[in-house]
Order: sequence, then structure tokens, then C-alpha cells
Amino acid sequence: MLQKNQILTAAITDLNNLGFGVAKIDGISVFVADTVTGDIAEIKIIKTAKTYAVGTLCTLITPSPMRAPEHEVCGAAKRCGGNRCGGCVYQRITYAHELALKKQYVTFAMKKAGAQHIKVLDVLTTGQTAAYRNKAQYPVGTEILDGEKHTVIGFYAVKTHKIVPLPNGHCALQPPIFSEIVRFTAHFCDTHQISAYDETSGNGILRHLYLRMGSKTGEILVCLVINADTFPHADDFCKSLIAEFPQVKSIQVNQNRQNTNVILGNTCCVLWGSDAIEDILCGKVFRISQLSFYQVNRDGAELLYHTAKTLLQLQPREALLDLYCGIGTIGLSVADTDTPLVGIEIIPQAVENAKENAKRNGMKNARFFCGDASDAKQILHNLQMHADAVIVDPPRKGLTPAVIAYLGELTPKRIVYISCDADTLARDIMRFAEYGYHTDTTQPVDMFSRTGHVECVALLTKK
Repeated sequence: MLQKNQILTAAITDLNNLGFGVAKIDGISVFVADTVTGDIAEIKIIKTAKTYAVGTLCTLITPSPMRAPEHEVCGAAKRCGGNRCGGCVYQRITYAHELALKKQYVTFAMKKAGAQHIKVLDVLTTGQTAAYRNKAQYPVGTEILDGEKHTVIGFYAVKTHKIVPLPNGHCALQPPIFSEIVRFTAHFCDTHQISAYDETSGNGILRHLYLRMGSKTGEILVCLVINADTFPHADDFCKSLIAEFPQVKSIQVNQNRQNTNVILGNTCCVLWGSDAIEDILCGKVFRISQLSFYQVNRDGAELLYHTAKTLLQLQPREALLDLYCGIGTIGLSVADTDTPLVGIEIIPQAVENAKENAKRNGMKNARFFCGDASDAKQILHNLQMHADAVIVDPPRKGLTPAVIAYLGELTPKRIVYISCDADTLARDIMRFAEYGYHTDTTQPVDMFSRTGHVECVALLTKK
């Protein structure tokens, strides 16, 4: 029986998608941070429960061959206790092992849902493991240095709301210019005595710094999330920022005065420049506004959408329904110029972007509507249109039984399901089977290198 504070030697035999090494001791799974598959380590038990225990690394006795070189590990990942950001859970392993783990995770999800007949293919990747994110949302707080208050902008430490400053002023997953804008903003707030928001008291002005970038165009959107009606010294901020960073094409404020963990409020205002930025994806130009969904890994998105297009095999004059379409990136990327396309998205701003994107790219038969995925039945009925093929890219919770039932009744020839959660994908594949749809394979795509997340795409066809 394992006891708290017990120190013992353990062989790490697995690594979960939260980045914890797993050891089996007396039939109990022990989760140990900072260890990887193949390590032999001296560990200390810090928590015990009926079915598992948690340990901490004391000494690494024999390092695993699957460990990444130490110089490749981000500074935030090396920190101890509650001072790590927790984003890059696979920082400590080789990329080859990371891809193997992600395939294993998807395989397990399929088996758990009863879809063990589905073959999980090797994970597709662009090979890029750093500086791939085009979006960042940094919390803002205050720290005391030499007895004086200073603005700190970074990430929340694991399981806390304590802000971890960017290690060496930089995050490995973000483009370097994001870190430069972070430092600029923190210095501006200190110089102009603009207070950071305090969650406990509800006082303070600047809550988050929100950045987006068109990875291909280089255009940057800077958004200040504030607990106020206006941002102090806004004109000075805009003039100074664009002088320092000419790539910035839009500066906005978002008002969020609610006592909530939700980052963005509903009210946006342009301080300077355009209300959106542009990027180029799959050879098409897309307009991206502040609240619109756009894949955070542009090159990974091209790989994902190319995979979806190959699976879909859209034929001339076939009509396409794109659910959860965002700004239209998937539908417009896989459709031909004359393809009848209907996209449905719940965020009004994204729908307007999608309409602009269709017009900009000469997609004359593309129409976009604001609504929930469950509104598809009425929208297609009003258009007197039947969808020959369907693409769905739902949030992590997957599709509702009602949407699956409608698609089953609609009987499209092919359904391409893009998912950011293998568990809900597996569950929904089994639900589609009740309507005669099946798939033999699932294709994982690594959109989020160094994290525990993996995207998947599957083609469902009628038996």
C-alpha cells in the first residue's frame, strides 16, 4: 500500500496527454510530473487515492532515450511547483515519441467507444514544433520587484491564476514578435500608470492582451481587454505601437466588466486601423475579425483541409453543407468556384467575414447564415436545396444527437468529420452508425505540437 511521503524507485512506462509520466506500483497508477516513458526515477508520493497516486520527481536515475535534449526544453517547463505554464506538456520528449503517443491516444479513444474496428493512421504533421501559433491571449497582472509594482503579462501557472511571465521574454509556441508586443505593452502600462485587473477586488483596467496574426501576410491585430469604458492614453498607445511595429494593422479594445473567467466581452471598438486582418490559406484570402474562429496553426490547417478535401472527393455540381463554418475557411478551401455551398455559424461577426471571404475569392454560389447547426434543416428547406456532402467541425463537445439525427435523415453521400477531441469523435462515429454511416480509418493531424491535443479527420459514408 502506497503511503504519502514514501520515497521509492519507479520505472516510467507511459506518458498521458497531460504530460505526466505513469508508473505502475503494486497495481496502482502513479502519475509523476517531469518524467517520460522509459525513465528510471526516484520519486516521492505526494498524494494517494483508492485507484491512483501522484508522485514528484526526486532524482532521475536513468534518463529515457525518448527524452528531448535539455536545451530544447522551454524555460517555463523547467520551473518547479506552481510556476510552470503547463502549455507544452510534451516539451521533454522527442517529437517522434510525441506523434506515437498521439496516435496511441486516438486508438484508445476509438476502442473505448466500441469502434476498435477503425484503423488509426500515422499522425500527419508539417514538422513545425515552434512559433506556429497565430493567436495568443495573455492575462495581465501585477508583481512586486524591488518594492515597486510592475505590470506582468504571461500565462497562468498550472491549476492557478498566478501569472507566469514569459520565460526569457518569449514563448516557444508563439512568433517572437508577440513577445516583443507583450514587453512593449507592459512597459507602456508601467510608464503611464495603467493598472492591471485584480480578480479578487474586481479593480484595475487591463485584463488581457489578445493578439492575432496572419501567418502568411504578417498582419497583426492587437486587442486590449479592459475592465473600463475606455483605455487611458489610447492615442499615445496607438501611435507608439504602430511606430514600433508597422506590421500592426488593427488596434482594438474589448470591454469585459463581468466578474468571470471568460476572456472576451461582447463589445469591441476599433482604436486604430482596420476592424480585421487578412491571411492566405489554401491559396485563398481570408478576412479575420477579433471574435472569429481561425485555426491557430495556419500551416497545419492547410494540411488538415487538404486531407479533408482529398477525403471528400467533391464532384462537379455537388452541393456542400459546412456546419460550424467559422469564417468559411474549410468550405471555401475544399469547394470549387462554382460549388453550391451553404455554411452555418453561430457567431454573427464570423458570418459577415465568411460572406466577405466568399466574395473576395470569387465563390459566387457560396451562401452563409447565422445560426446553430440544428438550424440547418430549416435553412436548407428554405433554399430548396439538398446537400450531397457535409463537413462538420464542431467544438470539443462534438455533435448533439439531434444534429446527427438530422444528418442521418438528410442522407448526404459523404460526411467529413473534423474533430479536436478524439473521444467525442469516436462517440459520434458510433452514433452515426445507427443511421448507416461508417468509416474504416481515422486520420490524426498534429495541429498543436508540444501540447496534448491532436486533431482528427474521418470520412463517413453510407453502407
